[in-house]
Parts: sequence; C-alpha cells; structure tokens
Amino acid sequence: MQWHSMSEFLAMGGYAFYVWGSFGVTFGCMLIEMLLLNSRRQRITQAVKQEAF
Repeated sequence: MQWHSMSEFLAMGGYAFYVWGSFGVTFGCMLIEMLLLNSRRQRITQAVKQEAF
C-alpha cells in the first residue's frame, strides 16, 4: 500500500479504527504489565529486606 498524504495514512484504507485501536489496546496492555511488574518487584524487595533483619 502506498499513501499519498498523511490523512490517507491515518485513515488506513478505511480500517483506521481497527488499526489504531489495536495499537492503543496493545500499548495499554504493555503499560499495565510494566506497572504491575514494577509493583511486584517492589513488594518482593521489601519482603526480602524485612526477612534479612
């Protein structure tokens, strides 16, 4: 596919809602996963520090 303008690219041949929605959901899931992993790491680090003393 070739796009001749930015608006054609953003429209994605009529599938813009599906394409950009998919990107948005994927990005959101990855962001939530990173936040949950960070939270879990902090809890584990605190637990290990408490057990060490």
